[in-house]
Order: sequence, then structure tokens, then C-alpha cells
Amino acid sequence: MELDELLGLPDTRLRPATLDDAAELLVLQRCCWMQEALLNNTTEIPALHEDLADLRESIGTWHGWVVRQGPRLVGAVRAREEHGGWEVGRLMVAPDLAGRGLGRFLLAYAESQAPDTLRRFTLFTGAASKRNITMYERAGYRITPQSGQAAGHIKHAVYLVKERAGA
Repeated sequence: MELDELLGLPDTRLRPATLDDAAELLVLQRCCWMQEALLNNTTEIPALHEDLADLRESIGTWHGWVVRQGPRLVGAVRAREEHGGWEVGRLMVAPDLAGRGLGRFLLAYAESQAPDTLRRFTLFTGAASKRNITMYERAGYRITPQSGQAAGHIKHAVYLVKERAGA
């Protein structure tokens, strides 16, 4: 399915993230993770503590993709090889476009970009982020026993893993 069809919006496209996207990514990130902070009753969320310099640096160390609808940045995701798996992170969709399938599309796209040698996908989300957890579980992810120690001991987080098909 094309992005235009998925969102029902014309001129929607996916492309690699660049440094030119950094400021808008930071705004979208703060917007999305403030909602997570409210759901999880904590501001101890790494995405809320990154500044523009941190985000610009991450563009050079992660594979990242953005979705634009016309000139507007409406979604993004990033991924990288980490501990023998493909870690998916900072999956975000503009709140007014939530529920249209863009998050599922971005998750599947990030997974499709993993090197063939990697046999599992990993990610984490807030323990009270039921909508996120449901989406990830529907995509084949399972909460692991490591969840209490997710992502470097981030409080209020759950760690999810998905084995690659054929692994």
C-alpha cells in the first residue's frame, strides 16, 4: 500500500532522515513523548531529555527515516544494529494522524531495512503505553522478562523482542 492511500493524504512520502530534518524531528519527538510521559506518569523518558545536538548526532549513528506530507514532517523511525539485533527506536507519528496505520507502516519499513544477518528485532516502550504495546504485539513482538531493566534501566519501560521469520 502506498503512503498516500494509507493516510488518505496526497503528496505523502518516505525518505531517509537528514540533518535538515533535525529541528522538526525534535518538535515531533517532544510532542509524542510528552503524551508518553503523561500515560506513564514519568518524565524519565530519554526522548524528552535529548536536545537538538543529541538528535543531530543520532542522525549520524542510526539509520533513520521520515515521512512528510507535503512540507510537514508527520512521522519518523530509526533503527540500528545493537547487541546482535536490530533495535527500532523513536517510532513517532503526529498525534492528529494516529490510528491510520502510519506507525505500523514505519515499524515494518524499519524491520525491512535490517541486515539479513540479524535474526531479531528489539524495541522498548512505556509500560503503560497500551496502544503501543498492542501494536507491537500484533506485529509479532513479545514482552521479555528483561522488561524491568529495559533500555539501560529506564523506569516504567517494557522491552519487546521479535524473532525474524525463518530465524
